[in-house]
Amino acid sequence: MTAPQSTTGAFEREPVQVTERITADGSSRWPVEADRYRLVVARACPWANRTVIVRRLLGLEPVISMGIAGPLHDDRSWRFHLDPDGRDPVLGIEFLGEAYRKADPDYDAGITVPAMVEIASGRVVTNDYAQLTLDFSGQWKAFHRGGAPDLYPQEHRAEIDEINEQVFQDVNNGVYKAGFAKGQPAYEKAYTELFDRLDALSERLAIRRYLVGDTITEADIRLWVTLVRFDAAYHGHFKCNRCKLTEMPVLWAYARDLFQTPGFGDTIDFTQIKQHYYGVHAAINPAGVVPVGPDVRNWLAPHGRDELGGRPFGDGTPPGPPPVGEAVPPIG
Repeated sequence: MTAPQSTTGAFEREPVQVTERITADGSSRWPVEADRYRLVVARACPWANRTVIVRRLLGLEPVISMGIAGPLHDDRSWRFHLDPDGRDPVLGIEFLGEAYRKADPDYDAGITVPAMVEIASGRVVTNDYAQLTLDFSGQWKAFHRGGAPDLYPQEHRAEIDEINEQVFQDVNNGVYKAGFAKGQPAYEKAYTELFDRLDALSERLAIRRYLVGDTITEADIRLWVTLVRFDAAYHGHFKCNRCKLTEMPVLWAYARDLFQTPGFGDTIDFTQIKQHYYGVHAAINPAGVVPVGPDVRNWLAPHGRDELGGRPFGDGTPPGPPPVGEAVPPIG
């Protein structure tokens, strides 16, 4: 992940560059079509993790295949170093950058996951992580499994969008603003905004099981992918160290509740998360030493959040087990 800086030493996330959409309504040149696209992700990346969760919850695995880049990358981009022969078995590429340059031979912006790649041409169609999951919910509706939850309900969209923007600025991107800050004032500003937002979210979630309504929505998914990485990476590596997630009782119980919900914890590989953050960010961790801890077995401890009510999947049902080849190592 690149870490561009402003003149104040503040981290500025590079905007996504491939923003076309895959649609069912004819509004783009890329139609929704089974088996046409491959979702390329990395277990380490929170932005990619969103798409993995939504794909699981909606049951899109049979129509959108998934390629998994390993936790390590270099200047050439994310690479498929965990696959046989170091190549994605469907796309046949060693580096994700090859698919970006199939779309644009002169492409020189960020090569990021998640990315949707057209299998036949091998070219990236979009890396717009914010829009991808919304389109999985909306544009791909004809391919949802029976019992798929409504993750972006029409009646709650304004509230979801508002929370998503706050969480993006202060939490999802906030940990990066703290971790990649090149000056004390920029770091302290990001640090303060992060924990102020986490405190506000704790107050909100103290009396309700989920962020919006009484079911899991897009808002929960976007917050959770940062929370689940907090103690393993952000607390130490990014200096977000006022306290650990395990020391924030409401958010810790909330995060465990979702971890133990099908489609969430079964997408997480803590080893790959640590290998990526501590192994790739040489400017922050030049020795590349990957910590052994924390002990993650406590993610399976009872959470008690069901006492607040709520229906995780609304009128729907939980997803089935992960497809063959997509399971992560179990905890314990």
